Parts: sequence; C-alpha cells; structure tokens
Amino acid sequence: MNKASAIGAREATAPRNIGTVLKELDWRRYVIYIGFVVVFIFFAILLRDQGFLSANNILNIFRQTATITVIAVGMTYVISCAEIDLSVGSVAGLSSVCTAMAISHWGILPGILAGLAVGVVVGAINGSLVSLLGIPSFLVTLGMLGIAVGAAQWITASAPQPILDDTFNLVFGSGNFGPVPGLVLWSAVFVAVGAVVLARTKFGRQVLATGGNRTAADFTGINTKRIKFQVLLISGVVASIAGMLYAGRLQSGRFQWGTGDELSAIAAVILGGTSLFGGSGTVVGTLFGALLIGLINNGLILAGLDSSQQQVVRGCIIILAVALARKK
Repeated sequence: MNKASAIGAREATAPRNIGTVLKELDWRRYVIYIGFVVVFIFFAILLRDQGFLSANNILNIFRQTATITVIAVGMTYVISCAEIDLSVGSVAGLSSVCTAMAISHWGILPGILAGLAVGVVVGAINGSLVSLLGIPSFLVTLGMLGIAVGAAQWITASAPQPILDDTFNLVFGSGNFGPVPGLVLWSAVFVAVGAVVLARTKFGRQVLATGGNRTAADFTGINTKRIKFQVLLISGVVASIAGMLYAGRLQSGRFQWGTGDELSAIAAVILGGTSLFGGSGTVVGTLFGALLIGLINNGLILAGLDSSQQQVVRGCIIILAVALARKK
C-alpha cells in the first residue's frame, strides 16, 4: 500500500515538475538560436532557386559578417558592464585611413601600429571620461563618433587612401588561409578568446559584476572605475582592428568604412542574449546575433530588395533586440 502510494505521489507530482521547469525556463536565453534556425529555413525554402544554400553563398555570409562580429565581441564587454560605445564605427573608419596613410609612407609595421594607436587613444579617452569624470558613456561616445569621423574625413580630404601592400591585404581580409577566408579566421579567433575571457576569467567575472550591481561590486573590492575604463579601451582597440580588416579587404582606407556598424553591433549583442542593462553577457550568442543579421541581409539581397528596404528591416531588428532585452 505504501509502495503504491509512493508511485501515485510521484506520478501526481511529475506533471507539476515539468510545468514548473517550463515556466521557469528563461526562453530569452535561447531565442537567438531559435530565430536563427527559423530564418535560415525560411530563406532556404524561399530562395532555393537563387543559390541561397550554395557553399559559396554560405561562406559569403560568414565573410560579410566577420567585421561586425569582431566589433560586436568588444561591444559585448561594454554592454555587459552596463555601458555603451557609439564610436566604434567611426573609430574603424579612422583606423582604416590612418593605417593606409602610414603604410604608404613608412611600410606595413608602422601602418599596423598607427591603426592600433587610433583604438588605444580613442578607447583611453572614452574610458577616462566615463570612469574618472563620471560622464555617461552614451554622451561621451556619441561625441567621439563625430570627432573620429570628422578627423578621418579631414585628414584625407574625403579621398580614399589606397593600400598597395599585398602582404597587409592578404593578412587583413582579402586572402585565404587554406580553404578558410582570412576574415572568417579573424572573427573565429576573436569569438573564441572573447568567450573564454568573459566566462572563465577573473576579469570577465568582474565585468559582469560591475554591470550587474556596481555598488555591490565596489563593496566586494572590485575597482569598478578601472573595469569601466578597460572595457571601453578594449572596445576602441577592437574597433581599430576591425578598421584594418575593412582596409585589407577593400584594399583602401576610407572614412566611410564602419558607418552604422555601431547599430549593427549593438543589435547583434542584444539579440545574442546580453542584457542591455548589464550584468550578463554571452559572446557565442553575439556571434549568432551577427550571423542572423548577416543572414537576413543576404536573403533580402537575393530576394531583390533594395538598400532602403534593407534599412527598414535592419531598424525593425534593432527594435526587436530592445524588446527582447533581458531585464535584471
């Protein structure tokens, strides 16, 4: 009798346990993966005769989203720390023209150093103003966006700066390493390093703690000002590398490179599951967020939509990203 009662009790509680699990499941954490699969299947069926599933087109999606992915990895750290960086696109453009001009005058190594210097300087200025003076990062980086793009246009007189160094172009974007495009390899390295550092290191835990509750983080001994400075510095350096990837892929530096990338990067980060309010972040999710945006852009192009219609869809994606943002 006792055994039967025990079995009956287990059967009675089983449905409730399953219901509890489903109720407590944070579906927002997986929405990017579900959305990616749904969109991929939709375009695969709709555009099967336009070559959407061809190996070359799939590789093009990865190649076209690689630069956004790199920028978005740095943005993941910034947003996880409850900050924002609107200057990344213009920093990429400024880095591309400084790299191109330095290569034409002094060679490849000074050119790379010049590009990196742009990210270090801009990131350090952003970080100092936010962490030391307490100016909101939205305002600081919005102002830096205008400064960087204006400086890039000024020093080049709006003219493209060609890069004739084949080694630089090969390494930074236009070449392949075996069967793998260089841009895809760059993005894979950034995603792998970014994911490990954020999830497995002390620095990553401090970033999340600072974004989750700065006051509590201060009481635990975390130097939150330093963390905020570091994530904005990282974002600036990563954006400058993205600018060099633009320069290598397109074999020139232009102030227009990176225009609007800050919006795409933010959308990729939020769609990927990183909380817009800080305290949680996932670099792997950011990768899928960037791929989803690239997948949609590629599908719309194959479907024959023009650039204005693509902009409308991109705006809808950003609104959706904010609507699905995970709250603390």
